Amino acid sequence: MLSLIFIGIRLEQQFGFSTLSVPFCSGSVLSSLFIQRSISVGASGALFGLLGAMLSELLTNWTIYTNKAAALITLTVIIVINLAVRILPHVDNFAHIGGFLTGFLLGFVLLLRPQFGWVGRKHLPASARVTSKHKAYQYLFLVIAMVLLIVGFIVGLVMLFRGENGHDHCSWCHYLSCVPTSKWHCGN
Repeated sequence: MLSLIFIGIRLEQQFGFSTLSVPFCSGSVLSSLFIQRSISVGASGALFGLLGAMLSELLTNWTIYTNKAAALITLTVIIVINLAVRILPHVDNFAHIGGFLTGFLLGFVLLLRPQFGWVGRKHLPASARVTSKHKAYQYLFLVIAMVLLIVGFIVGLVMLFRGENGHDHCSWCHYLSCVPTSKWHCGN
């Protein structure tokens, strides 16, 4: 919950509640495909949605950060630690992975910022050349993310409504939810 508070407050202050609510509510489709006989509740899928959105925001708005390496390393360490703790049995890592991937892709779509040096058209003289508000790579990330989101959700929802089990298409995916050790067994 502390991670959710710190990350959520920072992103909400920068982008607003309505923009941030979409990545917050991500991850359920992947969880429903792989864990069909259990109920999964909690805010950790939302936390990973925010972590994914924060990572894509960092990559998309790379030029406005002053200490790029520190920001990327800190965020990567937080993500790895949160994923590593989640290998315990009976933890819905599919909600975490689905939340992270959806938040990551939605971050490219929803969390764009104008680049430094951009000036609105109304503040320029009529003869001035107007530069683009966003960089070309930001538009490229946006288009790729939109395509992947649409295709991913359509495929996921079609599989879900057909009643397909995700494990039938991925033989090793059960290790994402539980890693068996000498201390515990994963069962079904």
